[in-house]
Amino acid sequence: MLIDTTLREGAQMFGTSIPQQARIEIAGRIADMGVEEIEIGWMGQKRLDEMVQALRGRGVTCDLSVWSPCRTLDVYRAAGLGIDTINIGLPVSDLHIAERLRTDREGLTRMLRETVGLAHSCGIRRISIGLEDVTRADQDFALSMARMARELGAARIRLADTLGVMTPTRIAELVRFFAAGVDMEIAIHCHNDFGMATANAITALEAGAHWADVSVLGIGERSGISALEEVAGHLRLVQGYDMYDMNLVRDLCDLVAEYARIPVARNRPMSGGDIFAAESGLHVDGILKNPALFEPYDPALTGAKRVLALGAKAGRGAVRTMLRQVGLDGPLHSIGNLVDTIRERAHRTGHPLTQGEVQALAEHQKCLDGGVC
Repeated sequence: MLIDTTLREGAQMFGTSIPQQARIEIAGRIADMGVEEIEIGWMGQKRLDEMVQALRGRGVTCDLSVWSPCRTLDVYRAAGLGIDTINIGLPVSDLHIAERLRTDREGLTRMLRETVGLAHSCGIRRISIGLEDVTRADQDFALSMARMARELGAARIRLADTLGVMTPTRIAELVRFFAAGVDMEIAIHCHNDFGMATANAITALEAGAHWADVSVLGIGERSGISALEEVAGHLRLVQGYDMYDMNLVRDLCDLVAEYARIPVARNRPMSGGDIFAAESGLHVDGILKNPALFEPYDPALTGAKRVLALGAKAGRGAVRTMLRQVGLDGPLHSIGNLVDTIRERAHRTGHPLTQGEVQALAEHQKCLDGGVC
């Protein structure tokens, strides 16, 4: 299952400010995709209660959660928001405990007891404890914190690769270590500093994690985190889980890109405009014969469009196959000349030729071959 944190982790991206109405629209679209939990923000933000009410008013039924530091006052205030889940951040590496919280392990233990106990007494339905910087922590100590959280009534731990230094192999080992040591749901929060976030999230789920944090376009601090469209896309289109509606993802990515002020690269996985565009002879020929040869999924499943053209890398096979597609499968004696013409024109104009342009050149070439134009 997925926890979308576009409006918490994503909104922390440098230079990003999302207006309230846009936050509601983004969350609504994420819910429409079928995502199971949306982290709508962090304690300290204004108008979180209004956001909960607005989302419930438009029929959003997925879990709504907020992130809270491990402080009793914030937990108390979170209880009045009408949320389903509170995600309490608990740094567990000695570096974060000492330098960020200015305490020690004993002090951290007291903080955990106080905040989880208060969350229960305030009637918060579901408590999740985020073990921050867990990948640099003493694993036995981190596990002891997870076990204590479980005894106090927390339902989930959230393992955070805060610096994005893990690999799929190591993240799988981490998940299995905690799954064997404590009986509670496990979530994973993977940063993307070395380009591993999506792979780490998917591997963690395969290794036994129940939840993965994602954000639209992977936006977040520094290089961001696992991308919603990539993780959901793999789960839906490769692994066959049908709970996520991928037809909504491209418009959602465009909306978030607008407010995050970042471009959607034309070759970006799942959302790029050119990911189903081909011009090299080998690929065009193969796709025209059978799209499954070179496409991992049907473009229509994500609202994308296939674009085939022939350019400076065109070959005879691709040209012949494309001509058959437009009904020009009769004799063409100078196929080599036509291929050379296509390559030269594509090189000169700086863009590949469409089917219509190829068809016009082929008709002209047949005219030349026949000697009558």
